[in-house]
Amino acid sequence: MTSEETNRIVKELYQKVERFREAGIEPYPNRAQVSHLIGDVLSAYSEVEDEERLAQAGEFKLAGRIVSLRFHGRASFAHLRDMSGQIQLYFREDKVGREFYRKILKKMDVGDFLGASGTLFRTRTGELTLQVNEAKLLSKIVRPLPEKWHGLKDKELRYRQRYLDLIANKESRDRFLIRAKVVQGIRNYLSSKGFIEVETPTMQVIPGGAAAKPFVTHHNALDLELYLRIAPELYLKRLVVGGFDRVFELGKCYRNEGISSEHNPEFTMVEFYMAYADYNTLMELSEEMVSSLAKEILGDSKVPYGEYEIDFAPPWKRISFKDALTSIGNAPEEVWDSEEAARRFAEELEIETEHLHSHGKVLGEIFDELVEPNLIQPTFIYDYPVDISPLAKSKPEDPKVVERFELFVAGREIANAYTELNDPKEQRQRMLQQLRERDLGDEEAQRLDEDYIRALEYGLPPTAGEGIGVDRLVMLFTNAPSIRDVILFPTLRPQGG
Repeated sequence: MTSEETNRIVKELYQKVERFREAGIEPYPNRAQVSHLIGDVLSAYSEVEDEERLAQAGEFKLAGRIVSLRFHGRASFAHLRDMSGQIQLYFREDKVGREFYRKILKKMDVGDFLGASGTLFRTRTGELTLQVNEAKLLSKIVRPLPEKWHGLKDKELRYRQRYLDLIANKESRDRFLIRAKVVQGIRNYLSSKGFIEVETPTMQVIPGGAAAKPFVTHHNALDLELYLRIAPELYLKRLVVGGFDRVFELGKCYRNEGISSEHNPEFTMVEFYMAYADYNTLMELSEEMVSSLAKEILGDSKVPYGEYEIDFAPPWKRISFKDALTSIGNAPEEVWDSEEAARRFAEELEIETEHLHSHGKVLGEIFDELVEPNLIQPTFIYDYPVDISPLAKSKPEDPKVVERFELFVAGREIANAYTELNDPKEQRQRMLQQLRERDLGDEEAQRLDEDYIRALEYGLPPTAGEGIGVDRLVMLFTNAPSIRDVILFPTLRPQGG
């Protein structure tokens, strides 16, 4: 449809609105009466064939958007949809009244909102239908739905105008309903394990808890530079110091990074911290939580994703970072022991190393190149180099390695966790080393947070913590190829920019 055609139709629809008002009909009433969601009606009566029982069910007051409308003289059919489902409506002029039928219903368009009350019956084809006794226009559209709106395909339009995507594509509606269930399921699971949900600042004086570049803002009254949080980690551990032994936060984080199929600057993460636990405890918890969510929401622990079938049934594969480099990435063993060998091997892979100021960061880049894409089934990679894990506790038998794991599925990181470093002196030394790396140009290196060090000086018990990317988990559960498919309003470049 051309812009001229669209403008013409918009003008005609606005004229309909005025004609309704001239006839004493308000096209945008203040309220509607609803007794049931359509989905509840379908659940209760979809298997009922007995017409007498359907008639005795009483009157139902439903409301939603008209998604089809067919006129047959003095009778007509429509389909009405709300967030829970859609049902067929049957109108007869002698039932709903001549004035409504001719002055309102016949002038309505697909896309308008309608309230309808009536009783249930089945048509000759067996479709459960509401025999409408009374109806009311609830909202008149004044912009036409896109052509072929029953399957809006334009990806860019779907992201920019999500409301059209949700109107047109059942797949998108179902995807975001699953997202809602995942979020609620995570809350329910953690609450059942004794975790309490908390809220920590999203604007922070010192950003910390992850290797990422933050967004910067300014508070005028305090004349203070603030950062949108890259993670809630350091505040959640302060709460464990304060005596909240099991805490979690589910909310937004922000990282000033590139946009891709796996990254959006604004994303959702759940972080949880558990006193008197280590990273082994959280591996078991992660297996149990994610597999139970899959079975509860999708009905099966096996989930299709692209060309793969992901099996979330525990136990999941576990392999050390070092062994993954050599056995999965086929890197020579010497790269683990020698920074020079690691840099040499990285250069053979055409990885730029000038900006990588530690052996561990070089190994991390090699891992990302050779290992991560091959981790399809749920896999824990554990025991990372200490210099890329500044907040994790070292292994007693090998101080160059920390008790950290990352969970990978379908070739991407889903979760990051570790036994928390709780020695304030060592934490200060680690943060000072991060500052030195910042001075060398690493914008993602962490800052020194004196108040966090002070909190550790009051005592953090043995604790394990984990962050899970909710968007990426929903991608897996909904077979979505891009993170933008599971974020209702993803970050996009302005049109024409």
